[in-house]
Amino acid sequence: MSDTPKFEVIDRRKMKAEEEKESGEAAAQPAAPEKPAPTPSEPAPGPRLVVNEPRHEAAAQEPSAAEQQLAEEMPAAPTAEESSEQKAAYDASAQRLEDLIRAQNPTVGPQPPVGFEHLVQQFYLSAMLQMGAGTQEGQRPRVDIMGARATIDLLGVLAEKTKGNLTAAEDRMLQSVLFELRMAFLELTSMVGAPSVPPAPKS
Repeated sequence: MSDTPKFEVIDRRKMKAEEEKESGEAAAQPAAPEKPAPTPSEPAPGPRLVVNEPRHEAAAQEPSAAEQQLAEEMPAAPTAEESSEQKAAYDASAQRLEDLIRAQNPTVGPQPPVGFEHLVQQFYLSAMLQMGAGTQEGQRPRVDIMGARATIDLLGVLAEKTKGNLTAAEDRMLQSVLFELRMAFLELTSMVGAPSVPPAPKS
């Protein structure tokens, strides 16, 4: 048995390489820090639904340039007292006129109060006359197509401005009249725009 001490050669390069590899993996995957729970006042992370806020009614109903110009050109509105006095004077004058008519024609009864249906009827008659209705037989109808269009459009404005403020019967009457007038206008304009058919050649 030899007294020479035995020793083992250890390759330090290999150990160092393994240590660097382990330290590199640890550096590549650091421990994730604990995320604090979101408080109720803070929004939760991640995608969220964005809802478009509705526009204010005042912004949606901004007056147009034409309306603003008209408002500037119009005189100041009468006060409530002035309107009340004028209404009383108007009613008294209308009553005197009705009394005079009834005195000359005793059989004439009192006039019924004017209602919304009378306004719609007035627009309807005006538009139909402008489109040639009521022409006597044998006479050529006089058509004011642009005037009829303006009257129908005015009735459309009335329908738009009174939406939600009419009874069911008033709204049904107004929509029916508008439908009938627009149909008559379409029929009339289709005849105006139709090409004229040349007469057949004589044999």
